[in-house]
Amino acid sequence: MTAGCITSAHGKIGVMWKTVSEACNLACDYCYYSRCGGKPGSIDRISDTVLEKFIKEYMAISGGAAQFTWQGGEPLLAGLDFFKKVVSLQAKYAPPNTIISNSLQTNGTLINEEWAKFFNEYRFLIGVSLDGPQEINDVRRVTGSGAGSYHSVMRGIDYLRKYGVEFNILTVIHENNVGKAKELMQFYQEHDFPFVQFIPCMNFQAQETDMAGKYRISPAEYGNFLCDAFDEWYNDGEPTTSVRFFDNMLQVYVHREAELCIHRKSCPKTLVLEQNGDAYPCDFFINDAYKIGNVGTDSLKDLLTSPVYREFLKLKPTLNDRCKSCEFIDLCHGGCPRSRNWSFGEKETQVDVDYFCQSYQQIYAYANKRMEVVAGNVKKKWLHEYIRTGLKLPKRNGVCVCGSGKKFKKCCEPLLSTVG
Repeated sequence: MTAGCITSAHGKIGVMWKTVSEACNLACDYCYYSRCGGKPGSIDRISDTVLEKFIKEYMAISGGAAQFTWQGGEPLLAGLDFFKKVVSLQAKYAPPNTIISNSLQTNGTLINEEWAKFFNEYRFLIGVSLDGPQEINDVRRVTGSGAGSYHSVMRGIDYLRKYGVEFNILTVIHENNVGKAKELMQFYQEHDFPFVQFIPCMNFQAQETDMAGKYRISPAEYGNFLCDAFDEWYNDGEPTTSVRFFDNMLQVYVHREAELCIHRKSCPKTLVLEQNGDAYPCDFFINDAYKIGNVGTDSLKDLLTSPVYREFLKLKPTLNDRCKSCEFIDLCHGGCPRSRNWSFGEKETQVDVDYFCQSYQQIYAYANKRMEVVAGNVKKKWLHEYIRTGLKLPKRNGVCVCGSGKKFKKCCEPLLSTVG
């Protein structure tokens, strides 16, 4: 789950708050952030003073829509009273008619009836971490004593469903499930999980200063996984499961911008905030070299105009020559800066391709023809909606309604004969 965004004079600003820093009640051995080993000890929450100062300033530039993302560690360790305080302060400082939304990423083990009622009342979007069926999940996602988490997670999901809370599933792809794409997709369908996200398993800490992110699976393994998952997702051109990676691909095929930062042309402006208010530009760069300030002592304006921030935002557009001439550049835009090898010199910066470049090229080539079919079906639905609602379609030489920039007759007009 990514940071929510608002629009201000500084452009769209994403916010992700590490609610209790590294504190977590699970001891997943691959975690890129938490180092407490499932034994969080005393819980340090965001202080009332810092929380209120930030929400007040953030709401002042919200422009009518304020979105908050809460992560960890395990954010539910902050307690229900903390989040009741959050929504109270949001209501207190929101300008009239502001749309407020909250998303929260959790391991799901602490969700009970009380939490689910609260999430329903305030329309929280919940991301639940689950690595697949019990025999896969319980190998890596365990408590500090080594007990598996599967049944606790599924119980939490049952509470979310009972109270109609919207949720999605986040699955880390690692050595134990990278060869089981078909089994994972069938598991999601069997349990009616319609929204799914894959994250390749990292072998580095966000707090490390080494620029090149290492991973526990190879580019070939991840590429094969994505191809196998695509076969299950495709469903004769009418996918029924939302897989974030494929949804982002599809956005480009229907002439929209991908929403996932890894596959966008530039890194979005994001504030990743530690429990103590320390601010960083990205979830993968939580170290002193990229600290841009503290929301408890600095203004949002100062944070967003920090020289460190400006230098960070230059990383994504700095591409290897192979990327610049790649036929798939519009699909991945060079991937993630944290997954490239960098060499910083006085006169020139040298950069390698993304660690998963091979994976991306593999899935893009493999899925191309069938993704065009899916995109065509999406466009047919758009045309049907235009006709159903009485909207006027462009003339043959007019600009197509799908956003391609092409003439209607050269783009979507031929699809009209297939629209019911």
